[in-house]
Amino acid sequence: MKKIYFVIFLLILASTNQAFAHKLISHDDSHRDYESALVIPDHKISWAIYENLDTNEAKYYTFDAKKGDSFYASIEIPKIPGLEFYSPTVNFIEPNDDERKFAVEKFLYEGNYPGNEFYEPFGQVTYWERQEINLEIPYDGKYFLVVADEKNQSGKYSLAIGTIEDFSSADFFTILPKAWFDTKIFVNDYFSLLIFFVILFSIICLPIFFSVKRKRRST
Repeated sequence: MKKIYFVIFLLILASTNQAFAHKLISHDDSHRDYESALVIPDHKISWAIYENLDTNEAKYYTFDAKKGDSFYASIEIPKIPGLEFYSPTVNFIEPNDDERKFAVEKFLYEGNYPGNEFYEPFGQVTYWERQEINLEIPYDGKYFLVVADEKNQSGKYSLAIGTIEDFSSADFFTILPKAWFDTKIFVNDYFSLLIFFVILFSIICLPIFFSVKRKRRST
């Protein structure tokens, strides 16, 4: 029986490798200015960051890049009632060596609402697509992304960065399970968490229950 559970577990993990393209970056929600900006380890690797954004707030991210690097980022909004018209602004901020100050490029969502949908199988979550950033890095330096809502609305968003999938075998047992839990909490899907723990409790406790019952019958 244990071998069957293990095989099923491996099959589930193999399927999620294709379904979950982004590595999740966890954080303590303290990246509220340039000094505390959340560091993106490698902007080419595919990352995802789940965020809650209150009114009059901004979240800061930073990464190092080389001239000629391609850069990709996008915003997705979880399909939750009340977020149909939510669309925070992304500011791409680059160091300007000539004037020793930042040059800012603003990316707004200019599509229709609530937007195109896509389903993410790993977390069983549907998202609304918002703006995408595709550009070439102009020169070497430290860059920033700042996400804020100019309409002073509060909401949730997922920031995706990079395009290269980079998973190791160890990630199947560390990053992916945690990512599933974080996804459920992010979209307020506590029912799925409850079902998971009920199933886990049953798998652990039922064999013990039947073993004790057989021992009592034998005595």
